Amino acid sequence: MTNVLEKIIDDKKDSLKKIKKIYSLDSLENTIKSLNKFLNFKDAVCNNKGVSLITEIKKASPSAGELVRDFNHLNIAKMYIDNGATCLSVLTEEKYFLGKLDYIKDIKNKFKIPVLAKDFFVDPYQITLSKSYGSDCVLIIISALDNKLADEIYAEAVRHKLSVIIEVHDYKEAETALKYEDALIGINNRNLKTLNISINNTISIFEILKEHNGPIISESGIKDEADAKYIYEKTGIKNFLIGESLLKSDNPGGLMKKFVQIIQ
Repeated sequence: MTNVLEKIIDDKKDSLKKIKKIYSLDSLENTIKSLNKFLNFKDAVCNNKGVSLITEIKKASPSAGELVRDFNHLNIAKMYIDNGATCLSVLTEEKYFLGKLDYIKDIKNKFKIPVLAKDFFVDPYQITLSKSYGSDCVLIIISALDNKLADEIYAEAVRHKLSVIIEVHDYKEAETALKYEDALIGINNRNLKTLNISINNTISIFEILKEHNGPIISESGIKDEADAKYIYEKTGIKNFLIGESLLKSDNPGGLMKKFVQIIQ
């Protein structure tokens, strides 16, 4: 089977070469200085006493294809916010997820909520690029990077005062993630190399991460409140990054309310 993650990463590196020719780091830094809408993503999760829902805005994915036909990122953001989302996750990868950084800019201009730039970060340059569009948090996927590059991207995010989610999928990655003491850690239930899903991945990997000081998030494959409750009862994790089940739902607001009720 083709390694899906490797293909996405290769294409991301190619696209970045073009973007770097258009936007210099100096121009991006100047744009950041002109912005004043940044929010603390990590604090929003930490300070929420109940279930934290990081609800995802994406038009498509390699595993599910097109998710939303009449896609309007602002309408989706409003629906999530109206139904109690703690933070938003916005797919900005263009080729495989049909995302755009402009979606973050539009959302931050209209709503006051912390936003994660959900992308495949392979270069510290992307940190500055993402913040210049209003991002409050970035994602570092351990399986996509060697240790040196992960450290460089993390250091750049810290320099820019962004929250960071370190995403892991297996035991080895989880052990590596523990050194990022100030980060949020996301356990992905989807294997990005094969796209196979099991929510039990959160249960097993939590044993390594349970001493981590920061928030731990269960990501991907959480279909309904029963899945979320199962994870919560096994681990105490009450932070969930949820996209496809909400985007495909006939009543996403109602489903969000059911997620929130699992610990009430």
